[in-house]
Amino acid sequence: MSLPHALLGLLAIESRSGYDLTEALGADGIGKHAWTAGHTSIYPELNRLDAMGSVEVIERGARGRRTYAITDAGRDELRTWLVDAPIRPAVVRNENVLRLFLLSALGPEDAIVLLTRIIEHAETEAAALRRARQPHRDQIPDGPSGFGQLAAEYGIRTDDALADWAHWAIEHFRSSIDGGK
Repeated sequence: MSLPHALLGLLAIESRSGYDLTEALGADGIGKHAWTAGHTSIYPELNRLDAMGSVEVIERGARGRRTYAITDAGRDELRTWLVDAPIRPAVVRNENVLRLFLLSALGPEDAIVLLTRIIEHAETEAAALRRARQPHRDQIPDGPSGFGQLAAEYGIRTDDALADWAHWAIEHFRSSIDGGK
């Protein structure tokens, strides 16, 4: 995924300022789960997208605040990227996944401690997403208002799968402890 497409996607949902986009791509927004970017990347990219005709400034406010909207050309670019671009392996830098790769470097007791922490974290995250999704649990709204609901459901299922895997891995380590005695 690229920053321009993240910005175009967020602007396809609703018009926003650079500040609003920075908040959306921060640690409390989709940055927590999907893509993070700060203002030093977002503002130059908005200027580039504006120059390309993919977004336009629809409102100017106090202290230079600009509200951006996606244009038809931007929607076309976003659609092309979403539908036609090849699905590639994600370029990831994920500290938690790295821990999973290195899990075997621990003794079984320490591995169980780490796996228990992973379960607690996954269950906490899934619970938070379930609370956020509660108002729409029985149906996902059509159009842009449903995008976040689909992503929340993905997050819930991912966290549930991680917790399930960690329970399975704990059983593996427990059997190695029991078998080693």
